[in-house]
Amino acid sequence: MLLNKRMSISDFLKTIKVDILLITSYAIVVGILDQYGFLSKISVPVGVTAVLGTAVALLLAFRTNQSYERWWEARIIWGAIVNDSRTLIRQCISFFERSNESYEPIVKEMADRQIVWCYALGESLRKLSFSCKVQEYIVSNRIEAINVPNALLSQHSETLLKAKENNMVNDFQQVQIDSTIARLCDSMGKCERIKNTVFPKAYSMLIHTIIYVFATMLPFGLSDKYLAVEIGLTIVVPIIFIAIEKTSMLMQDPFENQPFDTPMTDLAQTIEINLKQMIGNENLPVKKESESYYIL
Repeated sequence: MLLNKRMSISDFLKTIKVDILLITSYAIVVGILDQYGFLSKISVPVGVTAVLGTAVALLLAFRTNQSYERWWEARIIWGAIVNDSRTLIRQCISFFERSNESYEPIVKEMADRQIVWCYALGESLRKLSFSCKVQEYIVSNRIEAINVPNALLSQHSETLLKAKENNMVNDFQQVQIDSTIARLCDSMGKCERIKNTVFPKAYSMLIHTIIYVFATMLPFGLSDKYLAVEIGLTIVVPIIFIAIEKTSMLMQDPFENQPFDTPMTDLAQTIEINLKQMIGNENLPVKKESESYYIL
């Protein structure tokens, strides 16, 4: 996730440097030939380029809106995960029978597993190798599953069932805790849906093609009086469209370990700190301030 206090324009320009180079080269060559060469006889009515530019703007507006909806939905889902994680442990602390000798171990077990679940979910969505924290938990608890976060939620349910069998919770309390686990499972499924639903490539290719058609026609619809103005407009206008398109492409996939990502690792650290405080664990991790212009 990008931070307001720091931005890196240079890093963003690097993502469109090929387009900038192509359009700049084209603008200079065509501009000179249009002024002094055989291309001076070619003229495109300004209305044609205006209509095409309007079409590009409308398509980009729709594309950006759809990409932002995916990005914002991902952030809402992880906001719900933060809340449900706190709720789960608060319910365990409040509902489990304190007089039972298993009270503290079982609450700690639920908290530790929920912390690991948050890290495991973020890392699996980004298709990264599991961190040491997650790997140690998987090995120590002998978890053998393709979908590790789902297996951890199943262990939550098994622990809750054991607590019910040991009379640590009543039927109503069991249902309440199980509902929270179900919401976590629902959030996980929503994240997987966003991750596995590819934004239509044909639509992206259509917009990119139309932008380049527009860039190709633009110099022939401009006044030939000032060469520098013609070249400048031929460069700036298409680059603005391409920058908008690239921004929407970066936002459309919020789980790709990129600066525009939902900050899942940072949120998992926040959850870890909150849950450990709730169960009285003083061994809290220290959140380091980002040295870059974004957090993951």
